[in-house]
Amino acid sequence: MRDRSEVINEIRSTTEPWDILVIGGGATGIGTALDASSRGFRTLLLEQHDFGKGTSSRSTKLVHGGVRYLRQGDVSLVFEALKERGLMLQNAPHLVRNQSFVIPAYDWWEGPFYTIGLKVYDVMAGKLGLGPSRLISRDETINLLPTIERKGLKGGIIYHDGQFDDARMLISLAQTCEDHNGFVINYIRVIDLVKEKNLISGVIAVDQETREEFRINAKAVINATGVFADDILQMDNPEAGNMIRPSQGIHLVLDEKFLQGQHAIMVPQTSDGRVMFAVPWYNKVILGTTDTLVDRASLEPQPLEEEIDFVLETAGQYLTRNPGRQDVLSLFAGLRPLAASGDDEQSTKEISRHHKVMVSVSGLISVIGGKWTTYRKMAEDAIDYAIMVGELLERKCHTHHLPVHGFVSNPEIQVNPMSVYGGDRTQIEDINHEKFRDDPFLSEDLGIKKAQVIWAVREEMARTLEDVLARRTRALFLDAKESLQIAPEAARLMATESGLDPQWIQTQLDQFNLLAMRYLIDQA
Repeated sequence: MRDRSEVINEIRSTTEPWDILVIGGGATGIGTALDASSRGFRTLLLEQHDFGKGTSSRSTKLVHGGVRYLRQGDVSLVFEALKERGLMLQNAPHLVRNQSFVIPAYDWWEGPFYTIGLKVYDVMAGKLGLGPSRLISRDETINLLPTIERKGLKGGIIYHDGQFDDARMLISLAQTCEDHNGFVINYIRVIDLVKEKNLISGVIAVDQETREEFRINAKAVINATGVFADDILQMDNPEAGNMIRPSQGIHLVLDEKFLQGQHAIMVPQTSDGRVMFAVPWYNKVILGTTDTLVDRASLEPQPLEEEIDFVLETAGQYLTRNPGRQDVLSLFAGLRPLAASGDDEQSTKEISRHHKVMVSVSGLISVIGGKWTTYRKMAEDAIDYAIMVGELLERKCHTHHLPVHGFVSNPEIQVNPMSVYGGDRTQIEDINHEKFRDDPFLSEDLGIKKAQVIWAVREEMARTLEDVLARRTRALFLDAKESLQIAPEAARLMATESGLDPQWIQTQLDQFNLLAMRYLIDQA
């Protein structure tokens, strides 16, 4: 990616309006900027914090059609998501992989019931399917899931969906946007909208690092801020009601011994009617998730005690080794930007995950709702509207078959902290060989190399220790204690690369230590 100062200089020196200005650097925003730049539009994206700080780095790491939406009868959403799942795997095989899931069956009717449903799922995926689902015996279920609870187990159903590293996917999409001459920048916050004759003509934005203020003009402005969409909508119209219903989902990360294999567990209906996953990820296991309505959106949402208890208790019903609080290596929460239905009593699991694109009377374009898997389609729809609103030249979408930065045709089967860089991996390995040949690892346990820190600063616009340890590498999400152990060395490497002083190192360590404590579970 470009050096951040280069993007700042471009913003300062640009006199003509940008074709498209995108607010928000999550999956929807970055995807939208990529769609715009790949169509040849002069594009700028502004993110108030770091790319993916909110929702887009906090998912269950699944690229899926949504089996539960099929059960709810939302066929159109499942069709769309299955198509997009196939395109993600096709366009980013170094970041998305085929993940097998097993649904353990404890009642005789569950096998045939879910097998029929998943066969429909397979048919809907068509040529973009990842593999056929099938009924499996009790012995095969135990073979695939060695730690599954055996009492009452009748058999299982195996099916396929996608798995990925959400934050790494986001950075690769940002790099793809830049490969098509788009401009993206973090730590610039939009504080107001600019209007001429009551129509949106740009934004006022502030650099969070220097406090420099910019007036940026654009032919079309897109609000792609996810759970924060209402903030921008109310800048446009202070009387606007809330369009977003944030729903919190939490995840607990455990050691791989709790799963002991590469097959994930999917529980289609827990005690409160939700879906539960136990998914292998970077030699750890992610447990989740919950679905809890919250009143306010936050960049750093906190798991509730009852959510933690629910996930641990539910996991204990299906695993021979019951996980306890002492087993949790990291815990994190994310917010889903559900489109508000107007029904305060509606259960979150019944609120549609469809997205919608709205255009206000001022011309502000807002993308509401959606999910990671459908980011590309959301972006395509947003830019189609932007062409009309901004009176731009009609150009077709190119992202259906657009390789994501780092694309390699024969990726490693096993995902590891280096494989996700794809074609950039050799350059990172060269840095490691040149600088750290005798001591390459920042964390041997997590497989994170020192050169990844250097690369994050040089090529991925990492500005803070949190950027590196939470999102450029996934240390904080995988093992909060380990991330605290490696933080001093990571900060020193960043400071050396950027020519920063010991005071910067200390400030970063103080801030990261406070943050990391929120990812450690209270043992009480």
